[in-house]
Amino acid sequence: MSDNRASSPGSERIRRGGLTLRNLKTFSSFKNPVYRIYYGGMLGHMVAMNMQMLARSLLVYRLTNSATILAAMSFAGSIPMLILSLFGGVIADRVNKRKVLILGQAGAALVGLGMAISLSMGYLSEDNPGSIWILIASSLLQGVIMGLMMPSRQSIINEIVTADELMNAIALNNMGMNALQIIAPAITGFLVDAAGFEASFYAMTAMEAMGMIFFIFMPATGTVPMGKSGAIDNIRKGFSYLRKEPPVLMILLFSLVVVVLGMPYSQLLPIFTEDILDVGASGMGLLLSVTGIGAIICSVVLASLPNRKRGIMLIGSGILLGVSLIVFSFSNSMPLSLAIIIFVGIGQTGRMTLSNTLIQYYVDPAYLGRVMSIYMMQFGLNSFGTFLAGVLSDIIGVQWAVGSFAIALLVFSLLSPLLFKRIVKME
Repeated sequence: MSDNRASSPGSERIRRGGLTLRNLKTFSSFKNPVYRIYYGGMLGHMVAMNMQMLARSLLVYRLTNSATILAAMSFAGSIPMLILSLFGGVIADRVNKRKVLILGQAGAALVGLGMAISLSMGYLSEDNPGSIWILIASSLLQGVIMGLMMPSRQSIINEIVTADELMNAIALNNMGMNALQIIAPAITGFLVDAAGFEASFYAMTAMEAMGMIFFIFMPATGTVPMGKSGAIDNIRKGFSYLRKEPPVLMILLFSLVVVVLGMPYSQLLPIFTEDILDVGASGMGLLLSVTGIGAIICSVVLASLPNRKRGIMLIGSGILLGVSLIVFSFSNSMPLSLAIIIFVGIGQTGRMTLSNTLIQYYVDPAYLGRVMSIYMMQFGLNSFGTFLAGVLSDIIGVQWAVGSFAIALLVFSLLSPLLFKRIVKME
């Protein structure tokens, strides 16, 4: 595929235009056959990830009954992600991304299978407290896989679609993830209640394997010539490039703060469902599914919009996320929590789609893999926030711990137009 990304700055690629029913192109990226294959592989992986979000966190909390340990488990997975994501960025720029995705899916399937077997054999259970090492090991291995694979999975979209379709493709990508978030957690919750945790981990393994098969049928993608310099030197060049691009750096910083302050609730959700709302695994699955409803609404809207005012919308998503998380944190009512968590999903998806799109528009393709690896580090750094929130939950309660993070997020987002003036001007 040929386009002019390498020779034209991001601002020259933006196409202006009014929004009318006639020029809506909500699903235009699906006309691309390679994107459809990629989409199928992505769906397999995201089904497994959404199932794992509920099953593993709930299993940890039921085995330990500790918010600190629950947060520490997330923290364990962040360590290899932080260390290896920069190398994953170099891999994304130097190695065929399709091969990286195939190997990553295979590795994730093996980790899920190991968890399923340990549960089926009865080794990982409340009767064997020492078996928690399996959960720690699986979290570390998942961190390794995510750190090495995610930069390729994100930056490959830039090679599949044209510049004008980039936000549409990313929004549809997020729409698929969010549609699965409506279905997968609810099914997982009922599956755990009906057949136990092992059934959900066997299902995760099957989904990862399905994703791998889709990626096998994708055509090979391109690489960027980097000469004979080593990985460390390539990482250094990536940071050097970023220092010369203040707008991209501002997007990364804004997104990092929003993720660190706004995401801990998702890892600590079992405490809300078990101790505050008293709704069990099925209720937790329902909450995650309703979050997906808000997220898919946001994805469809963003996929339909023209390439305008995206910087302002990015900051607005942070404000919405802060307000909705404050209400959710202090809610003791399941109906209110279900209603407000829709807006949590909208805020999360808006931040994720818009920050991802703006980065891929403004970054030189020669550095995209490395910049996306720095972008993906936010998910590892998020675990530092989650760990702190988990410790605070054992001290002051989960509602005040998550609520205080949400208040800080709202204040930061309201101040962002003054702190990040260049973001406001981004189209």
